[in-house]
Amino acid sequence: MVAGVQIHTKVAVHSPQSDILTEDALDFLAALHRTFESTRHSLLVARDIAQRRFDSGVPLDFPPETAHIRAEPSWHCAPPAPGLEDRRVEITGPTDRKMVINALNSGAKTFMADFEDSSAPTFANMINGQVNLRDAIKRQIDFESGGKRYKLSEKPAVLIVRPRGWHLDETRITVDNTPISGSLFDFGLYFYHNAKELIKRGSGPYFYLPKMEHYLEARLWNDVFLFSQSYIGIPHNTIRATVLIETLPAAFQMEEILFELRNHSAGLNCGRWDYIFSAIKKRRADRSAVLPDRKDVTMTVPFMDSYVRLLIQTCHRRKVAAMGGMSAQIPIKDDPQANQVAMDKVRADKLREVTAGHDGTWIAHPLINQIARKVFDENMLGPNQYHVRREDVKVAAADLLNASVPGKITEDGIRSNVSVALAYCGAWIGGNGCIPVNYLMEDAATAEIARVQLWQWVKYGARVDSGEQITTQYVDHIIAEQAPGIKKIAPGVKENHLEIAKKYLMEQIRQQWPSEFLTSDLMPYLTMADGVEDKWYKSSL
Repeated sequence: MVAGVQIHTKVAVHSPQSDILTEDALDFLAALHRTFESTRHSLLVARDIAQRRFDSGVPLDFPPETAHIRAEPSWHCAPPAPGLEDRRVEITGPTDRKMVINALNSGAKTFMADFEDSSAPTFANMINGQVNLRDAIKRQIDFESGGKRYKLSEKPAVLIVRPRGWHLDETRITVDNTPISGSLFDFGLYFYHNAKELIKRGSGPYFYLPKMEHYLEARLWNDVFLFSQSYIGIPHNTIRATVLIETLPAAFQMEEILFELRNHSAGLNCGRWDYIFSAIKKRRADRSAVLPDRKDVTMTVPFMDSYVRLLIQTCHRRKVAAMGGMSAQIPIKDDPQANQVAMDKVRADKLREVTAGHDGTWIAHPLINQIARKVFDENMLGPNQYHVRREDVKVAAADLLNASVPGKITEDGIRSNVSVALAYCGAWIGGNGCIPVNYLMEDAATAEIARVQLWQWVKYGARVDSGEQITTQYVDHIIAEQAPGIKKIAPGVKENHLEIAKKYLMEQIRQQWPSEFLTSDLMPYLTMADGVEDKWYKSSL
């Protein structure tokens, strides 16, 4: 065992899992932790300080200290790495073996294998995911299940990996008696085991980076990349990373984030669902920022449209990809008419993206690839649209903060939020990080919108369109009515996990401020299930 490194889970680790947690790999994780943990911690403290400023009425704005970076036209990001020149359709999903094969075979240009919002981070999920990605890279992932053979195609999608965000700990592994960062754990194991093999096969170690709130967090990632490339002896600037702009503060620092990562950058992505969640959370003390039903907060409302246009302009000015976001719709197999309506929504969403200047888009289901691909093929004749400079765009801070959103708060919207929050939290505690609910693919981001909208409506005494005020008692009543039906829309949710989800949601709507992340709140349940002693994690429940 590596000095100072402890594995606390009582979940048995067998080969091939043990091939991931090798002494050499743990040495690398320990080196990452000892080099970067103090910086990570200070940046998380800085998030709290910034939130208190926002709560006191200081508005978000473009940082004055980096005006020179935004004003300087001469700097550009690295050219596209092999396989990232054309990213017109990217499929995303968790890292279970079947999903990895189906996604890589989907016909999409790339596959974002997700250790974050669509994965519940049980230790088995995290380690088995690493095994599956390693096997896919080596073309050794084929398997048979239920009489069906799953086999990787000759030309699979290019692999991109999303580690967990800076805020999450990997509570099952400690270094010097401190939990390691979930980000560094996911990144470190994937990079250590696969970077050289990927390069040998003509690709490279490519990543999506989530949940950043400040350009200094991007600088930390860049420092991690430089350290890691030196550690295993590959050239600097081999790594490529696309940053999800999915927090409100990050929207004011897109140029700076690209600048910090410029030699490793592969662009930015409109992480729309987390962005809506962040917009509510960061403006939690602003009564004027109350939003209507989630279905009314579309990509065409003022603050979302401004964010999209600024992202495209920023990326193309710096010669990197401006990636579109996720349509949550999934195919409806048993209702052709409803399926047509849903697929028409996907088609319209992708057409909006490509005509705005995006270089690619996200899908959540292999059957949607053809729709998205057709829209981009017809409207984007080259590999990307870096030439679409969008010099017409003028976005001010006020545009990014314009919370004027047409729509209403309805009882149906409240019931939908309650159902999504209960179903998702219950499934997550049981180890499942993405679930279909009413023909929408729900992950942590969409569940977060549901949670913080319910909190916001109660906090500010909002009224439904009938005139009734939304109170804790009102929401409690709807929770009680919706809970018995959760097993129908999410059959895998266990009764005891549903009870935890109910209690959690009822507590959340009574808080002065919403919790930062439901995944942080509920992580103790996964940690306990993995057999970790409670002294190694902090329970907020």
